[in-house]
Amino acid sequence: MPELPEVETIRRTLLPLIVGKTIEDVRIFWPNIIRHPRDPEEFAARMIGQTVRGLERRGKFLKFLLDRDALISHLRMEGRYAVASALEPLEPHTHVVFCFTDGSELRYRDVRKFGTMHVYAKEEADRRPPLAELGPEPLSPAFSPAVLAERAVKTKRSVKALLLDQTVVAGFGNIYVDESLFRAGILPGRPAASLSSKEIERLHEEMVATIGEAVMKGGSTVRTYVNTQGEAGTFQHHLYVYGRQGNPCKRCGTPIEKTVVAGRGTHYCPCCQR
Repeated sequence: MPELPEVETIRRTLLPLIVGKTIEDVRIFWPNIIRHPRDPEEFAARMIGQTVRGLERRGKFLKFLLDRDALISHLRMEGRYAVASALEPLEPHTHVVFCFTDGSELRYRDVRKFGTMHVYAKEEADRRPPLAELGPEPLSPAFSPAVLAERAVKTKRSVKALLLDQTVVAGFGNIYVDESLFRAGILPGRPAASLSSKEIERLHEEMVATIGEAVMKGGSTVRTYVNTQGEAGTFQHHLYVYGRQGNPCKRCGTPIEKTVVAGRGTHYCPCCQR
């Protein structure tokens, strides 16, 4: 699933291709992707005639800003956007097409069909699910060591489970949680409430640094992720633990191990993390 750095890279590469374009028609081939309003015809009708004014990101969600409404899109496992001419044939697994008045189209492909789309009035979008349920952005002042400490002390969950919780901090998934915990020297399975104030500060610092570096490098292409131009990210070349089970730790040489924490495959160094 694309995490914050990948979704931010998609946002940056997609924005100049669609901003200022007016929606002439919306074609929906897989209605289950549409979550609000549930009626696909109503979903399409309310966007026709509106112009794309901007594109924002909130956590792992894309937020398309139109004249009156906001389209909230989650890519899930395999969702992908591309801009093409209306004359080009549709690729397999294309489920939603936004047709623009200039003859171009914004096409949404999703092999697994797990993606979701919501449309709300712009002033309501942040107050309605799914955006209303999200915690602070990790690169914003709203996410501080104090905020992280407050949530950690109140839970019986592991620190990895805490960081995967999108209501705690928005945008982290399996890759960047594992990487942040390695950098902070903390075992993923440790109870979050056991972390000292110094460990919390270090973890916060490494979370911010990891996400920031990944955004600069266009995200991580571990499986199928590419940006809007079909380009792979490069942060995967800088991963310390994720996907490296059996390989020597880049810091101490101990083989990286893999286990399951919070129901997710989890990578760590048994020597560098405590």
